[in-house]
Amino acid sequence: MRRWRWVVAVAAVFLVISQISVLAQECTREVSLGEELIRELWSNIKVCNMSVLEKKIAPGFQSVHENGARDREEELKLLKKLNLGEYTLSNFKVTHVGPVIIVSYFASAQETIEGKRLSIKPAARLRNPFVASFVDYPLELERNSKG
Repeated sequence: MRRWRWVVAVAAVFLVISQISVLAQECTREVSLGEELIRELWSNIKVCNMSVLEKKIAPGFQSVHENGARDREEELKLLKKLNLGEYTLSNFKVTHVGPVIIVSYFASAQETIEGKRLSIKPAARLRNPFVASFVDYPLELERNSKG
């Protein structure tokens, strides 16, 4: 009887460890996907790939920057003139809830908005959400907060 208890206990521990491993792998994939989507987005912004950006930015998109809020059309107009220089992306935090991927991160960039060269001081960014059920992960909202 003791032997069966021991076998059941070992099997239970093995199942728990296996499940934790699977969950850890899923979390790593979600973080990688969120970071990959942001890096891809910035790469397209840098080379001014407007056809891709127009597909990725959803109709209900809004952005908030230190100089005001923009809707999709205003943001696309800004991106065409952005003149993005070198940039650094860091401190990614990815949350995946159902089909939604929310990514916050810091960006330090050489960029020109409305003819004004902005500071390269790192600023917090929030990309919310990428909707995983859409193949192209349309972007709904961006918020940029200077800290």
